[in-house]
Amino acid sequence: MRKNKLFTSKYKIGKRKSMPNPNIINLFREKKKNQKRISMITCYDHSFAKIIAQSEIDCVLVGDSLGMVFQGQSNTIPVTLEQMIYHTQAVKRGCPEKPVICDMPFLSYHVSIEKALEACGKVFKETGCEAVKIEGGSDYICQLISELTEIGIPVMGHLGLTPQAFHVLGGHKLQARESKDVRKIQENSQSLEHAGAFGIVLEMIPENVTESIVEFLKIPTIGIGAGKYTDGQVLVLNDMLGMDSEFHPKFLKKYTNLHDLTLQALTEYHREVQENTFPFDENIYL
Repeated sequence: MRKNKLFTSKYKIGKRKSMPNPNIINLFREKKKNQKRISMITCYDHSFAKIIAQSEIDCVLVGDSLGMVFQGQSNTIPVTLEQMIYHTQAVKRGCPEKPVICDMPFLSYHVSIEKALEACGKVFKETGCEAVKIEGGSDYICQLISELTEIGIPVMGHLGLTPQAFHVLGGHKLQARESKDVRKIQENSQSLEHAGAFGIVLEMIPENVTESIVEFLKIPTIGIGAGKYTDGQVLVLNDMLGMDSEFHPKFLKKYTNLHDLTLQALTEYHREVQENTFPFDENIYL
């Protein structure tokens, strides 16, 4: 009887290279379950993202605060969807193995559910980010979060000082000081959780209010100016590196003074150029 011969290809089939695919929902769940704090950093560019990639930082937020920090605007309102996509793409290329969250900018999700789904879908498809962040806790926002999660886009909420609404909040100041405001933020946080948000940023609220919110939530909270009771913290990289010598909010710790170090380096470079000592021999091609 004739035996079947096994087919052998002349082409070598290599092992498929797996692409980085960090799952932010699993990360947040595991951290919450094991009572481990979540470290989040806000970043806007590829160069810093490459450094973050070498760190133990858990996740990265590309915030619309780039309007102030990167563009020099007085607030976040002028930031466009296209700008958020551009910066998120740059950050994601720099740290592909870190979960990256993209802030949805002003008016990109406020007009209608349909337009919001299109905008969030565009960000999700074009940037490779793992989630989007949306401010507020209204019924409309909760409906949007529910629909986004239904189609597969993870959403992080944001309560307290929501910078896109700073005009109606009376400026960039501490929120939830009145009892009615405390009740509202407590209710909104639970509504966001029920809508499907995997986490919530709490910004600029008293620590005792934060404690009362976290007590009833199963999803993690990330604080900025919200005290120690949150499940994690977020700071803007440029701020914690001390790049702006005039920015000193109470919630911020400057872990180094990059402003003075940079100024010192620029001064030394200028001096060596004037003295014609730079370039040195090791900087010259022969």
